[in-house]
Amino acid sequence: MSEFTSSFWDFYVGIITAVSILACVVLLLVTGKRRVAGSQTETTGHTWDEDLGEYNNPLPRWWVWLFYLTIAFSVVYLVLYPGLGSYPGSYKWTSSGQYDAEVKQADSDYGPIYARYAKLPVAAVAADADARAIGQKLFLNYCSQCHASDGGGSRGFPSLTDRDWLYGGDPEVIKTTIMEGRNGIMPPLGPTLGDEGVRDAAQYVLSLSGRIHDAARAARGKAKFAALCAACHGADGKGSMQLGAPNLTDNIWLHGGSEASIAETITGGRNSVMPAHKDFLGEAKVHILAAYVYSLSNPQPARAPAKAGAK
Repeated sequence: MSEFTSSFWDFYVGIITAVSILACVVLLLVTGKRRVAGSQTETTGHTWDEDLGEYNNPLPRWWVWLFYLTIAFSVVYLVLYPGLGSYPGSYKWTSSGQYDAEVKQADSDYGPIYARYAKLPVAAVAADADARAIGQKLFLNYCSQCHASDGGGSRGFPSLTDRDWLYGGDPEVIKTTIMEGRNGIMPPLGPTLGDEGVRDAAQYVLSLSGRIHDAARAARGKAKFAALCAACHGADGKGSMQLGAPNLTDNIWLHGGSEASIAETITGGRNSVMPAHKDFLGEAKVHILAAYVYSLSNPQPARAPAKAGAK
């Protein structure tokens, strides 16, 4: 990688830029000469349709001056801003510097708002309509790509609008999930169970949620479940929030609930990652975001309008 970080490229870019601008000037000087009045105009030698020739006239003067203005603009730009190799420009502008300045300004403008809500419990923030509006914008920016804009989720990404939680739906647990992230691992059991064993286990899992299943295979799969799956999902299949192991009895499926999908999960395992947001968003924003997520599965009652004269 050293060849891509060498100072040679600074000189290379600077030289190419300067030569390109100079070449434009030379081109305009050569092609922009005025034709002497009364002199015969030569053609370029190109002819179409037997008699349609291309004259060798200079560029229109307004076009030439427009090119000169473009060159002058580029020179001024390269003096003020970076673009000529490693020269930073007199303004010392950088995209990262502009971003940092905008973040600093945003923190100054909105920091007090976040700080005010950070003093309240998550559930209390969820009851505030203004806080939910802020949380919704954060959710649309940072969460909707996986969980959908309405929080309904998609295959492999849980819905946030029901009461079915892998790690718990209490306000502080939701905040911890967003802050620290989660990593749910289902180990592959295909090599241990074999094809027939996977089918037996899948039928037993189907039976746990009362779905149509093969009773004989489910009976054989029950012993396999107890030996290999109960440690995480519990002997009754109701899961464990401490481990993030889903409840298999409620007929809510993260990766699909068909026999084929369940067998695929058992065979190859699953690895679901929820990234941590504490370093990127900070605790104050996560606090409001957690309140909004909490409100998705715990709708807040509409407040009655204040009566006239009421304080």
